[in-house]
Formats: sequence, structure tokens, C-alpha cells
Amino acid sequence: MTEYKTSMTEYKVLTADLVNVYITSNITSFTSEKRFDKSLTVSDLKSKLEMISGGSALAMKITVFDKDDKVVCHLDNDNALLGSFPVDDGCRLHIEDNSRVKGEFENTAAVDKFELSKDEYEKKEDTVAAYLKRNKLGKYNEEEMADLAKQKEEREAEEKKKAVDGGMVEGARCEVAVPGQLHRRGTVRYSGDVHFQPGWWVGVEYDEPSGKNDGS
Repeated sequence: MTEYKTSMTEYKVLTADLVNVYITSNITSFTSEKRFDKSLTVSDLKSKLEMISGGSALAMKITVFDKDDKVVCHLDNDNALLGSFPVDDGCRLHIEDNSRVKGEFENTAAVDKFELSKDEYEKKEDTVAAYLKRNKLGKYNEEEMADLAKQKEEREAEEKKKAVDGGMVEGARCEVAVPGQLHRRGTVRYSGDVHFQPGWWVGVEYDEPSGKNDGS
């Protein structure tokens, strides 16, 4: 709530001190949602909008749109307070800055990137890989990696044995039970490992035209 006093009378304006608005511009393609104090001058507001839009405070023009995307007003007095304009929650502040090119801050094609070859990286001593090597951690611990590989082989062998012993071989008939769905019958069309996930996988062709036809 904002309170005003004069020598003759006293009155109060029952409006919130902060306002939530959306920010768009002719420079970037994205929309931001921000909260501003209504006691900001338009000049101060523009300075804050520089960091959001990339526009120049000296060159930008701000138009206020309501929730129906209709023009409400223009913030054209740098010395005026934001609260002196009819800017409500949900309004959109659109920034126009003709000194900038649309998308210039989003196009990274022309930006020089720091690149390091694999050989150069391996020679550095202050990297995560170098630390792991020195302390024989993770994949650089041969004993641990060998143990993990052995556990994986044993797990896969056990899964294969369960599938084969249970009759999950190509051409076998089966019934699939999914929680919350009716049981469905079909024929096993694949039983084995796959390249995209670990474990033993079984592919079933349903008798009825159900499923997603994508292996599910």
C-alpha cells in the first residue's frame, strides 16, 4: 500500500508495492517473468531491463500490453515512477531497441569456443581424469572395474538362465501380465540382449492388435 500526504488532505492508494510482469523484446525470442517495485523510475527500470533483454537503456522504448495483448500505454517518461502508469500484474512490457539485431545474443555460431583435443586433455595435470588416475578411482581402478565386469557377467548369465529355463525362447507361447491391465497372450519373437540397455530382453508379439508396435 502506498500512502500520500498533502497539507490539505490525506489519502491512500490501495495498490500493491510490487508488480509481476512479463518481458519481451525485439532482440530475443524468449519471454521472462519478473517482479518490479512500483517506486522505480522508468530510467531505473530500463537499467534493470538491460540485463534481461540485452537492449540499451538509452535506446529502448517500452510499451505496456494487457492480458488481452492490447496496448495500455508507453513508458515514455524516464523520470516518472513505474507506479504512476497503469501497469498491473500479468501485463507485458515489450522492449523495442532498433540499435540491436534480433537474435544477436542467441546465435552462438560466430562465437569462438574453447576446444581441447583428447590428447591435450590427457596431458593436463589439473583435470578430473588426472585426479582419478593418480588416486586409482573409478574406471582407473583395475581391480574394481574387473570386479564390476564379473558381477555384470554373472547377473546377465543368471537372467539368461531364468529366461531359458522359464521357456522364454523364440516361438514360445506366453501370457503377459501388466498391473492394471487385462492379461494378454502372444508369441515370443525375441529373447536375448540388446545394444541400448543391459539385461535380458524378451519381445512379444500379441495375438490381438494392442501395444505400441515399438517393442513395448
